[in-house]
Amino acid sequence: MATILKRKTYDKLLELKKTLDGKKAILIEGARRVGKSTVCEEFGKNEYKSCLIIDFAKCPNEVKGYFQKHMDDLDTFFMLLSTYYGVKLYERESLVVFDEVQTFPKARECVKYLVADGRYDYIETGSLISIRENVKDVVIPSEERRLKMYPMDFEEFCVALGDEPIVAYIRKCFEERVPLEKELHDKAMLLFKQYMLVGGMPQSVLAFLESRKDFDKADEEKRDILSLYRSDIMKISARYKSKVLAIFDQIPGLLSQHEKRVVFKDVTGNGGVDRYEDSFFWLADSMIANECFLCNDPNVGLSINENRAYVKCYLGDVGLLVSHAFDENELLEDDVYKQILGDKLNINEGMLYENAIAQALTANGHKLYFYTHYNPDKHRNDIEIDFLISNNSKLKYKIFPIEVKSGKKYSIESLKRFREKFGSRIGECYVIHPKNLSFKDGIVCIPPYMTICL
Repeated sequence: MATILKRKTYDKLLELKKTLDGKKAILIEGARRVGKSTVCEEFGKNEYKSCLIIDFAKCPNEVKGYFQKHMDDLDTFFMLLSTYYGVKLYERESLVVFDEVQTFPKARECVKYLVADGRYDYIETGSLISIRENVKDVVIPSEERRLKMYPMDFEEFCVALGDEPIVAYIRKCFEERVPLEKELHDKAMLLFKQYMLVGGMPQSVLAFLESRKDFDKADEEKRDILSLYRSDIMKISARYKSKVLAIFDQIPGLLSQHEKRVVFKDVTGNGGVDRYEDSFFWLADSMIANECFLCNDPNVGLSINENRAYVKCYLGDVGLLVSHAFDENELLEDDVYKQILGDKLNINEGMLYENAIAQALTANGHKLYFYTHYNPDKHRNDIEIDFLISNNSKLKYKIFPIEVKSGKKYSIESLKRFREKFGSRIGECYVIHPKNLSFKDGIVCIPPYMTICL
């Protein structure tokens, strides 16, 4: 029997089914291969009397024709769909899924009429959904509720590996601000290192499980996904294809540098930021990458003070980054698996740690920002904060600076200076490090597996 991975998106769909009560369609956005279709299929099978799935990436023109010819006669429209797919539809008890809806924008336009008709519930799934070439001739329906889906997070990974109890214990320790028992900290760290190597793409996780934890089997799946992403990039408008491809290929190199950030005038070569469609934000819109902007003045609303000329670009999945950064031979010859599991990798492990933290924060709904302060007397940055997140409160707004340290020895001077500079605006300061939970000068130092709690 095929293994079914438990996903948090399923619970969100259950919640939306109750609250929306058919008044809106749900649009699940996510990168290719994060498991959107699978979760819809499971949801339809378990929560409805019947489920009809149209995959627009491979559905015939005959079916597409129904959307063009029969929108003014929905009885005929549903009769034809039901007959073609051999699925009986029950009023208010059936789910219709429009899979890969970005490949057939007309279906997305029809959502307005189908939701108004009210017979069935609708879920659309799409990757590259907001990419300009996929929406330029579409009237986006207001009858959509968007739901972002990411690769599996560390918690979902633990559940897949049969280690669900440790997650509850991690959350309890975080809430109480106490360290885990040593053996359990070691176990959680080992799980986190496996997660960094395998990542959260469902096919990679399944290959890892079904091969009894063979990293090479997981790597094969990830390389297929990276190839798929490259072929998606090759299909985009010729004007900026080569730039997107160059950035995609450079992500591991950029992240292994000390500063990790891209300055747009260096990329565009003209001292200015190119227009949106000509920049590499394509990668963020396709959810292949997570962007992190410089925030000059961390105050109410981080986005108000973001500086889009400076950006850090993380891959959407840390496991994909491992496969993207090392070719198959390097992984084996350089003993990368052994080094990461044994805490022996320096600069590359730092890159992977930081990418994993960016991924966890994004999955928790945070937009990513970083902060630097240049000291003209010292001719260098004297404050560098890896991530800034906020509590999003409109009245009691607080920011939470985060520094990521992959080694066990490190300095927290940057964070202390940041706290002095912005004291009243700060909720709590965090260092994410490989050691157990501890406190240092009022700063909370947490292990990376606790990022799920932020």
